[in-house]
Amino acid sequence: MARLCVGMAGLALAACTPDSATDGDRAAPTFDGIAADETVNFTGTEPFWGGEVRGDTLTYSTPEDIEGTQIAVSRFAGLGGVSWSGELDGQPFDLSLTEGECSDGMSDRTYPFVATLSVRGETRRGCAWSEARPFEGPANP
Repeated sequence: MARLCVGMAGLALAACTPDSATDGDRAAPTFDGIAADETVNFTGTEPFWGGEVRGDTLTYSTPEDIEGTQIAVSRFAGLGGVSWSGELDGQPFDLSLTEGECSDGMSDRTYPFVATLSVRGETRRGCAWSEARPFEGPANP
C-alpha cells in the first residue's frame, strides 16, 4: 500500500512539470511564443494601464502612478499562453497573455498578444507585445 501511495504521488508531480503538460499518454509542449528572458510590454484602456515584464519583475503603471510599481512575479507557461502572478498592495495580481491579433481601440497598432489582467478585484483586457513579436503600426500613436 505504501508503494502505491508513493507511486501515485510521483505521477501527480509528473503531471505538473513546467516543461510539458500531459494529455493522456502524450506530452504536449507548453507555450513557447515568449521566451522566459524576453521583455514583454502590455497596455490597456478604460481605465488606462500598462507596463512591462523583465524576468521575475513586473512594472505596473497607471495615470496615477506613471513611474509604475514594481512587483515580484512568478512565470507560468501553459498550453495556450503565459502568465505572471504576484501581489500588488497585498492583493493578487495576475497578467495572462495569449496569442491573438489585438487592437487597443485608440491607435492604428495591431498587437500579437491579448492581455488579461486581474488586479484589485477587477478583470481588465488589453494588448501586449514582446521584443521578438513587436506590434505593427506607428511607433507613436
